[in-house]
Amino acid sequence: MGTAPPAQELSGTQASILAAYAELIEEVGTDDVSFRVIALRAGVGERTVFRYYPTRVDLLLATSAWIEHTIFSRAESESIFDVPIAIRETMEAYDRRPELAHVVAETAMRGVNGADPAPHQTEFDRMLRSEVPSLGDDDRRAVVAALCHLDSSATWVTMRRELGMGGRDIADAAMWAAEAILDPIRHRSGAAGE
Repeated sequence: MGTAPPAQELSGTQASILAAYAELIEEVGTDDVSFRVIALRAGVGERTVFRYYPTRVDLLLATSAWIEHTIFSRAESESIFDVPIAIRETMEAYDRRPELAHVVAETAMRGVNGADPAPHQTEFDRMLRSEVPSLGDDDRRAVVAALCHLDSSATWVTMRRELGMGGRDIADAAMWAAEAILDPIRHRSGAAGE
């Protein structure tokens, strides 16, 4: 879901492989897809897939990072107080592509190979420092951590699986929780009168 590009630029072939695997994940899941089928869908040889992604785990992690940076990417918020709406929109995007949201959540928890469990952490910290400079370091870290937790595919998966919530309810709950985190500091910023 981040706006930053992947750690390394992908070749057209790599992007084709990752896009093909993402399509297949939505069609049949992650376990039932062979490298041969991915290669056919991507229009490359099977050896090419193995050259870039020697193991299924390498391929899954790279595809998850690609999904996060392409399918679930979003524009950077202009203000920290716009983040609840962005979180709502992200939850709605996860609900439209649930199989991909599950893959991103599972790999983001590993935090390796391009998967980022908190892709907007730096952005949130920067906005808070700028918009609410009187906020102490501990309080700022707590707000950033809470927003990062809400702004994650893992939160969407938890609300969906563990709480049995539907898409609109998940989006509303995440947005309202983000607003509740930010409301106590709203008066300390220049946005208070807006």
